[in-house]
Amino acid sequence: MTWKKELDDLVQYRNAYFLAFSATTGYICFGWDIGLIGGVLALPSFQQYFGLDKESPSARAALSGNIVSVLQAGGFFGALASTWLASRLGRKPSLLISAVVFLVFSVIQSIVGMGSTPAVGLKVLYFSRFFGGVGVGLMAAIVPTYVSECAPRAIRGRCTGSIEVAVGLGNMLSFWVNYGVSLNIKPGEMQWRLPIIVQLIPGVLFFIFMLFQPESPRWLVERGRYEDAALSLSHIARQPPSSPAVQLTLSEIRADFVGKHKLSMFAQIKRMGENRITIIRCLIPSLLTFFQQWSGTNALNYYSPQIFASLGFSSTTATLLATGIYGVVKFAVTCLVLAFVIESWGRKRTLIYGGLAQGLMMFWIGGYAALHPQPTVVPTTYVSILAVYLYGVFFCLGWGFTPLVLGAEIAPSHLRPAVMALASGMTWLFTYVIAQITPIMLARVTYGTYLVFGAASVVMAAWVWVGVPETTAVGLEDVKWLFEGEWVRRAVGDSPGGAWVLGGRRALGAEELKRAAGVRAGGEGVEVVLGEGEDEELGKEKVRESQVINVDDPLII
Repeated sequence: MTWKKELDDLVQYRNAYFLAFSATTGYICFGWDIGLIGGVLALPSFQQYFGLDKESPSARAALSGNIVSVLQAGGFFGALASTWLASRLGRKPSLLISAVVFLVFSVIQSIVGMGSTPAVGLKVLYFSRFFGGVGVGLMAAIVPTYVSECAPRAIRGRCTGSIEVAVGLGNMLSFWVNYGVSLNIKPGEMQWRLPIIVQLIPGVLFFIFMLFQPESPRWLVERGRYEDAALSLSHIARQPPSSPAVQLTLSEIRADFVGKHKLSMFAQIKRMGENRITIIRCLIPSLLTFFQQWSGTNALNYYSPQIFASLGFSSTTATLLATGIYGVVKFAVTCLVLAFVIESWGRKRTLIYGGLAQGLMMFWIGGYAALHPQPTVVPTTYVSILAVYLYGVFFCLGWGFTPLVLGAEIAPSHLRPAVMALASGMTWLFTYVIAQITPIMLARVTYGTYLVFGAASVVMAAWVWVGVPETTAVGLEDVKWLFEGEWVRRAVGDSPGGAWVLGGRRALGAEELKRAAGVRAGGEGVEVVLGEGEDEELGKEKVRESQVINVDDPLII
């Protein structure tokens, strides 16, 4: 793809890109929170203020795990609550609520201990991090749904994938703020309070940006607000509401929601088991986020100062500098992958190649830690540090943001809030588990910690190779066809080397299955005929429309 084509796409889809940018600013808060606390815990001023320096190593590890993981506990409950909020109030109001919750409890975190004893301050820190996690959990669960429902399919991977860019940016900024305060602010309260205060900035920006964005057109259709949905599509596509592109997209969304309007949270959960295909489509997003957490990424995000110290860095400043460089590497690679890889390689290749490569890096680090248990610097120390950075590169290549992209695409439209809430809840649950067990594993299992993460990465790649179909450039309403018929053979055929394994046999593609079922696909000068059904809001009516449309138009499907 040429730079001219990239610039043309940027101009054509600028409203969609800005919508994605606005929504994913919330993920900067998420990335900041998960990158912030590890560096703050490493500051001697924080340890002295709360008395952690007086505890035994095992007690200090337990306290550190509690401080880190209480945010994940809040995030888990926030993610579960997102289903009700996003379905009842809409995506946009729910995101604004999440921003307010995050900001209020971030302010409380920044003033803990003022006017009280450090012991009371520690309890307030737990409390505020838990409810701050509720806010982050809400936004983390709703943003992928909101962005995927609004983004044109031509750039849907980039728009949804920009979530991980935001996480990487938040990580990187928090790492460097931690390094900056350790270097330039003398030990004291402000040294550890300032990184917490600065995280208010992305929260405020997120709230302001979201005020000017439209509601999800798919949520509006579900509520029977078709004129508002057309206006939302019109804004994103930068075309009049009466244009063929907007009207066709609106008709397809309406047809997909026939008989599925205003499903309650319980009804959505109940419908996840209505047939085999729906069960599979609802499980895959949660499996993706489950495996993502066992890659070891959050072990590095939360405890990278301690990990770099175990590799030979002797001072707090040096470990925070190494952590800051790790954040820059991840952010830069995420941007490059988002710009040039996610749409050209597709979802499966990034997950398979990224999983195998990051697993190899974890095996190297584990082998080094086994052979050099003492934190002394030898020539292979530098190779191991490079392996940590390469792990960040390969994680960003695949398992960093592709699970969010793929999960939001695979989830059925009428069940997407519940499915993505469960997937996000899975993320928070096992982020909590990883945050709790990592310091214990590093202290007791030592090098075995990295071997566990490496083995998990290999298993992840193998599972994607066998059981996940390719969704790149497939419309959200058409993803269901990927799971029809011999979908495992289709998934293997989409994988690297899959055609060779199948010996030339292949399953029918989505477009072939649609044609076999009598559904004609849109193309230049091709008539598109939608299905018909009952609309619960307007009574019985046909939802059959014909349009002639060019596939290069910015369709929002």
